[in-house]
Amino acid sequence: MSTDRKTTTIDEYCSGYMEFLDAAKTEREAVKASLALAKKQGFVPLENTGAPLKPGERIYVNHRGKALILFVRGRRPLSEGISVAASHLDSPRLDLKMQPLYESGGLAFLDTHYYGMIKPYQWTGIPLALHGTLVCKDGRTVELRIGEDPADPVFLIADLLPHLSKKQMEGYARDLVGADDLDLLAGTLRQDPEHFAEGDIKRNLLRILREKYGLEEADLVSAELSALPAFRARELGLDRSMIAAYGQDDKVCAYPALTSLFSAEQCEYSSCVILADKEETGSMGATGMRSPYFSNFIEDLGEREGIPARKILPPSFCISADVNTAWHPLYGDVLDPQGKEARLGNGVILFRYWGREGKENTNEASAETTAALRKILDDAEILWQTGEGGRVGCEESGTLAHYLAEFGMHSIDLGVPILSMHSPCEAAAKSDVYMMHRSLTAFFKRTISPER
Repeated sequence: MSTDRKTTTIDEYCSGYMEFLDAAKTEREAVKASLALAKKQGFVPLENTGAPLKPGERIYVNHRGKALILFVRGRRPLSEGISVAASHLDSPRLDLKMQPLYESGGLAFLDTHYYGMIKPYQWTGIPLALHGTLVCKDGRTVELRIGEDPADPVFLIADLLPHLSKKQMEGYARDLVGADDLDLLAGTLRQDPEHFAEGDIKRNLLRILREKYGLEEADLVSAELSALPAFRARELGLDRSMIAAYGQDDKVCAYPALTSLFSAEQCEYSSCVILADKEETGSMGATGMRSPYFSNFIEDLGEREGIPARKILPPSFCISADVNTAWHPLYGDVLDPQGKEARLGNGVILFRYWGREGKENTNEASAETTAALRKILDDAEILWQTGEGGRVGCEESGTLAHYLAEFGMHSIDLGVPILSMHSPCEAAAKSDVYMMHRSLTAFFKRTISPER
């Protein structure tokens, strides 16, 4: 394929990816966007008939609107294992507290609690949108998405002006903006100050919520509302070779997992995509990877064919599809001293482990598992590289891999290199995004197993 044709293919693929990013900023939105794509590809809900699935049959399980399982039945028996690609849909953000709205000094604010690992100062001085779901006491559900349309208002976390920041700037970066100071500017006076009474600003905002959305202040207690960057995914660089967007960790792997499964027709091994929630906060909760919803799904499949789940999971091959650190020459002091970090544009990253210090909190893929994935990638002429995730002792991270390995599966990490990870705007190379799609496509078409 010529260079121009390759570039066109990559650009076309990434155009769809950027549309997905704009539609899927929260995990609930991501499940809806993923299901819309899946249904167009013939995926249907798993019926409670108990009948075995036929080769080529495509089904899904929507778990509480925040996690999703997609499955394509392969030709081989389930006892030979399945191919699993697992990624997560949640990203670092600011969540509103249960009683967020308050007034102080002639201003109204929405109080927040950060979700996932962030640098608080990065969230000041940028336009923010409000996304989320409110469930009222009477069971009525209200979806909010304020700040994305050009006609919408936005929100802001105001920082201290540099003229008065001498003391602030002398401290540590972690103290520049306190976690308790990440409150959204939501309103101020709309009338003559002479007639202003304490509480009028808050009362005016509550009136807007009531008249426009039918909500009372008490309804905010049972709300999942998040403040997210109010800008769209954009091409990055004069050469348009990269993508700048919020939430690429980890939708940059989740979207290729979807598109590669869509192209998986008549595969040898049954193929499965897990799109999980709560990875950024330890994978806990009913929709996180520590929940039994995936193992329950496998048990259901096994019961249909008279095979226990303990016979299906151990021979299965799982890719934990997650991002990893990319080399940046300005921050070499915390990156691998031998320059063994992954580079943007050099393909997907294969990493056997990523955790804390002495490989704590990590899954370490076996040599057999690693060799099997190497062969799959090389046979498909995939551009891939390895990555270290920072100097030994500096790194502090983890992926879904160790939770998946607890099912007894062969589990290994494969992902896309990212710059400015966990910030409101992350950077990825278009070619790496497309290479992730090709990698998972080859994985789902595999004919080899890590079993020795």
